[in-house]
Amino acid sequence: MESIFGQPPPDGFASSGNKSFIDQEPQCGSHGILGSTSNNIMPEELPSTSQILGENVPSLTHVGSKGKAQMVDVSPKGNSFRTAIASCKVNLGKKVFDLVLANQMAKGDVLSVAKIAGINGAKHTSSLIPLCHNITLTHVRVDLRLNPEDFSVDIEGEAASTGKTGVEMEAMTAVSVAGLTVYDMCKAASKDIQITDIRLELKTGGKSGYWCREKNGDVS
Repeated sequence: MESIFGQPPPDGFASSGNKSFIDQEPQCGSHGILGSTSNNIMPEELPSTSQILGENVPSLTHVGSKGKAQMVDVSPKGNSFRTAIASCKVNLGKKVFDLVLANQMAKGDVLSVAKIAGINGAKHTSSLIPLCHNITLTHVRVDLRLNPEDFSVDIEGEAASTGKTGVEMEAMTAVSVAGLTVYDMCKAASKDIQITDIRLELKTGGKSGYWCREKNGDVS
């Protein structure tokens, strides 16, 4: 076959008797086009955390000895009264802040709706965070305060339970969902709203006992 310029095509390109490499299907291993079974490391072949970092380094409890995700078995633990406080900040900007302060947002009372959403979020933590235990909460508090110094909403959430595992995730989920709800209630007025500084402030109970961010020197 001749090309339109009168020169025969180079060897290896399409002709009636020779299949081009362009027409050939890629060779796929069991892990995709670029992989092959013999060259890929399977999760069970990976070294454990203790093998990498040493026996004295705290391990990740949600990662098993073979490197796979797992739900921690808390059956052997005794019941303990546990509390946790978390916080976050939603930066509104002056225009949105003034609208929220005057209760002039089209969707209604921003702080009241966000408060209820945060409480509801805490109760659904185990459905949102896959390896969290489904625990019985005995108390949830969510407070939102307008901060005129930086035109923000300061959110604090608290959770409590008597059981075998802590409530840190419930407290942090509460403030996260409350912050997202503030954004949803206000997004028509501005897309520049920022949710920042979601963090644990304090926890009590359980094997590790009392922990406070301020006491531990991390007050940034």
